[in-house]
Amino acid sequence: MNVAQRLIELRNMRGITTNKLANMAGVSQSHLREIEMNTRCPTVDTLSYFCDALGISLCEFFNDESELNPFLTSAAKKLTDDQQTALADFISSIYSIR
Repeated sequence: MNVAQRLIELRNMRGITTNKLANMAGVSQSHLREIEMNTRCPTVDTLSYFCDALGISLCEFFNDESELNPFLTSAAKKLTDDQQTALADFISSIYSIR
């Protein structure tokens, strides 16, 4: 996995600029740019700051399944049990239509 590409992908999925993500993560914009340009490797701590800012865990960052849509995965985990059931029912109804 290319960490730089994954970071760019997740940032773009959320419509977040480099500057905004850097600010959210508490790192300099130039530091983030170097990571995204693949000229600098982030430490685990720095990567965890980015993940926190993106609303995902480090595990989700490296998990291929999270590439489907990490925002939805993260959001679904924050729902109550009843809300998760309603969401699952809704998704099932969409598949029934097709």
